[in-house]
Amino acid sequence: MENLYKEEDSISFVTKYADYPRDLALRVYTSRLIGSNRHLVLHGGGNTSVKLRLPNIVGEENEILFIKGSGRDLHAIEPEGFVGLDLNPLLKLRHLASLSDSDMDNQLKIHRIFWQSPEPSVETLFHAFLPHRYVDHTHADAILILTNLKRGKTVVREALGNRIAVIPYTMSGFSLAKAAAAEYERRPAMDAMIIMHHGIFTFADDAKTSYEKMIGYVNRAESYIQDRIRNKPLLTRRPDLTPPKNDPSALARFLPVVRGACARMECGGKPRRFYVETRNETDLVEASLSKEAPQLCRTGVLTPDHVIRTKNNMVYIEWIPENDVALKDLVQQKIADFKDRYRRHFDRQVKKRGILLKEKDACPRLFLAAGLGLIALGFTRDEARIAADIGEHTIRAKLRAFALGDYSPVTDSHVFDMEYWPLQQKKLNRYPALPLQGQVAVITGGGGAIGLGIAERLLSAGAAVVIADIDEPRLKGTHTILAEKYGQNRVESIVFDVTNYQSVENGFSEIARRMGGIDIVVPNAGIAYVSKIDDMDPDKLDQVVAVNLKGTFTVIKASIPVFRRQGTGGNIVVISSKNVFDPGAAFGAYSASKAGAHQISKIAALELAELGVRVNMVNPDAVFGDERVSSKLWELIGPERMKSRGLDPEGLRKYYRQRSLLKVPVLAEHVGNAVVFFAGNQTPTTGATLPVDAGIPAAFPR
Repeated sequence: MENLYKEEDSISFVTKYADYPRDLALRVYTSRLIGSNRHLVLHGGGNTSVKLRLPNIVGEENEILFIKGSGRDLHAIEPEGFVGLDLNPLLKLRHLASLSDSDMDNQLKIHRIFWQSPEPSVETLFHAFLPHRYVDHTHADAILILTNLKRGKTVVREALGNRIAVIPYTMSGFSLAKAAAAEYERRPAMDAMIIMHHGIFTFADDAKTSYEKMIGYVNRAESYIQDRIRNKPLLTRRPDLTPPKNDPSALARFLPVVRGACARMECGGKPRRFYVETRNETDLVEASLSKEAPQLCRTGVLTPDHVIRTKNNMVYIEWIPENDVALKDLVQQKIADFKDRYRRHFDRQVKKRGILLKEKDACPRLFLAAGLGLIALGFTRDEARIAADIGEHTIRAKLRAFALGDYSPVTDSHVFDMEYWPLQQKKLNRYPALPLQGQVAVITGGGGAIGLGIAERLLSAGAAVVIADIDEPRLKGTHTILAEKYGQNRVESIVFDVTNYQSVENGFSEIARRMGGIDIVVPNAGIAYVSKIDDMDPDKLDQVVAVNLKGTFTVIKASIPVFRRQGTGGNIVVISSKNVFDPGAAFGAYSASKAGAHQISKIAALELAELGVRVNMVNPDAVFGDERVSSKLWELIGPERMKSRGLDPEGLRKYYRQRSLLKVPVLAEHVGNAVVFFAGNQTPTTGATLPVDAGIPAAFPR
């Protein structure tokens, strides 16, 4: 592990944060060095601190402890990510014989020097009770490998030498802080503390030394491990296991089944869906096909801190049936077995403590599937990614631990305490109860103005969105707009041709591999052609029908296998047209093709109800683009309409406003609102048509 500390970089941080104390700027610098190394910390793990003397509002100097806010990621932390606490009142707590979690939490809150600071780390008292100016703490993989061995304490001392202390696992908080302080006072010459099954603390009176101690001891652990497993194979391939014949296809089938089987039924019968993250690096796939795979899955987490993200165990799927029915049966049974074990574990722990406690969801978060690799679930895409990162590190660390000796994780009792500890739960992000949270939406024609408006409304309602289009430059532009506003992690884009069923089917398979499945499908791709029947080019008619009618058919058809594998229902919302009921002269190709798409959508509503999939139509009219994305339809028909009416662009917009009953513009976001209404299952509706046209009497559904 490389020591990344550079004097010139530390100086640049001091300059950058010149409005803050110099020692806090250095604290930010070395915290980011630690956070940038995924073998030290992952996603909000670990913590760092610095002690400073600062004047208060009346000019009195006080000792202030600045410690990382709970759940903040060290790799991108800013000074505001640290919470300042008055140190002296915290030091007095050490004289108490005991301190409840609620009292500790209260003390940490009332001694913050800024009320709006983040929640302080649960390990604040550990940092406070040590006398050093700088304290660093990580969950380094190499350290956890050693501490999770059966002879862990002996091995740690053998690997790291005599200038460390080794403390038995104790849950973070007051008791651990007192034990650490007592151990330091007994041996003040020590360089570091190792907490079994937890991690390493280093400390010094300057940022550089504390950081370098961290890197030095982790390097010693890595060297010790490498020396002892140098010629040992980390896994043994099972000869009776073979990867699926078509790995990408198998993954596209497997993920929707897992996602659907794990969906939680909420009050009102609505499923709460998961997002999926897959890791299929070569070593992870090899691990999934190894004799060690069952042991990887049934043995516990590297550190109890991980349990809130991953649960304590994984689910092992040792074969992928080629038949969808057999695959669903297998996956559902594996998940049922996992949930049964979890609930028995919960009942034992609650009974042992004699407490009343509500069980958290019993659903697994990690799967190791033979030939496919690691699959992680999360209620948000970030949560799925975090679980996958932890699972990936866990598998690699366990394989090295197995090669060293017997892997001996922390007890189930300790894991339970951490999973149900209210202070630990604060690390989890709290998301608003958005109506479409957990859902995956696919929008064809996603590069256009209406596609953008629909995507924005679905994203605002909590869904993750995949925009699809055949026009790659326009698609990229729309993707950039959405990603900048809603985040890269919630927007995907894919190129396919709705007129070609194989292209659409391949696209939906790719979406299933990336996202785990689909919940909302919005066939929106469409083209127009202005011509009277007498002048109509038959080839042009075929082209319009291919996109507008056949394109709607191909998208609906390709979505059905995914909906069936998930078994959680869903919504197809077809962007139809006012012209279905109120066609216009010289617009026959468009009107007829949209009418055909409308009709086949009604048939789909009849046929897909048994899957719980609702199919509804939205009929917009006169939706112009905006300054961000133009409307291709209006680019085509606008010049002719303006010429025939003697209007400029603004005059044309006004003309369409004035011809409606409400005399208001129809925007792409209005179409998006209609899609969100149907996708949110606010009413038990399928086969319906919703006009979004500001009121065109001739287009009233009938």
